Amino acid sequence: MKIIDRLKEDKIHISFEVFPPKTDEGYDKVVRAVDEISRLDPAFISVTYGAGGGTSRNTAKIASHIKDDLGVLSLAHLTCASSTKEEVRTVIGNLEKLGIENILALRGDIPEGMKFPDADRFRYAYELVEEIKKHGDFCIGAACYPEGHVENEHKADDIRYLKQKVDCGVDFLTTQMFFDNDIHYNFLYRIREAGISVPVLPGIMPITSAAQMKKSQQLSGTVFPRRFLAILDRFGSSPAAMRQAGIAYATDQIIDLLANGVKNIHIYSMNKPDIAAAIMENLSEIIKA
Repeated sequence: MKIIDRLKEDKIHISFEVFPPKTDEGYDKVVRAVDEISRLDPAFISVTYGAGGGTSRNTAKIASHIKDDLGVLSLAHLTCASSTKEEVRTVIGNLEKLGIENILALRGDIPEGMKFPDADRFRYAYELVEEIKKHGDFCIGAACYPEGHVENEHKADDIRYLKQKVDCGVDFLTTQMFFDNDIHYNFLYRIREAGISVPVLPGIMPITSAAQMKKSQQLSGTVFPRRFLAILDRFGSSPAAMRQAGIAYATDQIIDLLANGVKNIHIYSMNKPDIAAAIMENLSEIIKA
């Protein structure tokens, strides 16, 4: 089944993201986490792509396990900056052989020290989308950035590039994490005005430790509202309290989104099934309403 068909259903869908192990030794631990998350009845589970192709084979392996063994829709990430065009084509062919119908097409981070762009790599995500369209009947997702992409100085340029990507064959979008829902609502208004009509899944990241917050800010450049910073200042030194506060904050974001008509929400689980389960418990009756 294609994710776009599920998203069109008139009901609430909560999905989760997991990431493959950095080494093969960590594979079983990740699979155990995935198995636990699958018990939460997610709309789908997405699997990120191992940088540099080293452990990226585990992306397809885990996505296949989710689909075939757990009976849950899976979404395989595919990035192109760290792989040659031929490597990308090989991955697409492998996903098709495994019966994986859903791909999230990303440029990805540029590996440190790599000359980029070069003729042997796709430079932009829209080029990857075009390539995927050539090789099978996939449902294609892509990323979007409510606060603007760090490489684009002007938000108008960001939306113009996003529309170019969508027009190449993107079926749905997933946002980078954000912590102020007003940013998301404003972003939706601007992209709809620009003619982008595909479903947009807000990406929610439960921040349950001060270290996680710092890392998230370094990676994404996201803005933390004063309300969240106050939570961090008050509870950041207590792991148990910060965990509870982070779950509550993410739950509050999701409840506000649902109350404002958003039906499809993607949670960055960080391979923590206990956090995912706590959020779903908080939403158990709300999802049914």
